Amino acid sequence: MFVKVCGITTEEDALLAIGMGADALGFNFVPGSSRQIRPSVARDIVRRLPGGVMTVGIFRDELKESVVQTVHEAGLQAAQLHGRESPEDSSWVSERVPYLIKVFVAGDPAIDDLERYSATAVLVDAPVPGSGEVFDWSLLDGRERGRPLILAGGLDPENV
Repeated sequence: MFVKVCGITTEEDALLAIGMGADALGFNFVPGSSRQIRPSVARDIVRRLPGGVMTVGIFRDELKESVVQTVHEAGLQAAQLHGRESPEDSSWVSERVPYLIKVFVAGDPAIDDLERYSATAVLVDAPVPGSGEVFDWSLLDGRERGRPLILAGGLDPENV
């Protein structure tokens, strides 16, 4: 199992998550989010982390150039696109960052086009991200299996 904790805003939170077994840390760059972090603050945290932890920038409907610039400025290893980015913009980003995660919302017709996205991994979230609700995982039956598939939404010890 691979565990990613998002919404990291302090070094203390980052080290606690790592101490609890997190494999990856997510830094939220979505404007207006209560957990939004500046690239310079994320960079300061990332520089002090132990090796072996993946660092991910979370973006929603951001200009592709800004995504790449922020990933590099903050010293991150990956970008997670959580909006309505086009396959073309996702491909452009994937050519410029080491690892790209493209997010789809369960039940969204856009998931039918996931093969067109050049992401390293695909994350499927509940219809209301952050709600703690589980979506019907059978919606993923028969989907492409050529890259890692990450589930989000309502995960707990009983269903993982």
